[in-house]
Amino acid sequence: MNLRAFEQLAREYWEEIPEDYKRGVDGVRVVAQAKAHDTLPDVYTMGECVTEAYPSDFGGPDTIRSAVVIYYGSFMALAGLGHEGGVFDWEGELWETLTHELQHHLESLADEDSLEDFDYAADENFKRYEGQPFDPTFYHAGDLEAGADAGAWLRIEGVDQPIFVGGARVETDWFFELQYSSESPPSGPALLDWAGARHAFELPFPRADVTFVILGDGFEPRPLAEHAIDEVCIVLVRKASLWRGALDALLGRTKTTEQVEVAVRTIGDQPGE
Repeated sequence: MNLRAFEQLAREYWEEIPEDYKRGVDGVRVVAQAKAHDTLPDVYTMGECVTEAYPSDFGGPDTIRSAVVIYYGSFMALAGLGHEGGVFDWEGELWETLTHELQHHLESLADEDSLEDFDYAADENFKRYEGQPFDPTFYHAGDLEAGADAGAWLRIEGVDQPIFVGGARVETDWFFELQYSSESPPSGPALLDWAGARHAFELPFPRADVTFVILGDGFEPRPLAEHAIDEVCIVLVRKASLWRGALDALLGRTKTTEQVEVAVRTIGDQPGE
């Protein structure tokens, strides 16, 4: 898609958005250049919401003004990186970028930062994929509401009762956290009841402070109604004692991380709880 057609499509999409959602936004601007991420390779900023607040005794759209900036060059770069099926969805990506940046403006009006948290989680998850240092609990900044709705039951051999593990969604990846004490690390045959199906796998012995157990070969998750599923991780988090936590903070020690992929066997429907 050339620049002129891209600009025309951006204007058409902008007109489709109800005015109530665009209050305080001065418009959409298309920039020809690409904007690469400061530190992550092959990651581009597709758009930005540039927001300024003006002094006033009243809050709201009269005092907070924004402009949505779309980087055509970033779309071109992303299209050239290759995508599933070899086709880049220009229309879908542009609409998602416009509405995403508009949500930034709406959260500025409401003095919220949930979308910025989600962007942070997505960046840290990309670092995890790339093998770079990352915040081991980045998923806490993800979509916890979706994770709670899609919570899972984990059954570990030798543990009498099933364990409910709340989840977090970061884009198309799902994380289910299980905290444990150093005296009783979980391991052995395990069952995960999630999204209407039961999955069997071997839970590895955790050797790090935070262990990402990636459900890999053989894992066939059933689709969720509203969300896509790519990678699913059971995150084993070793609970530190108060004195150990204080010492780590004093020394600036960061948590160690490990990622282990396990084979999975889907063995049937999830039983009722």
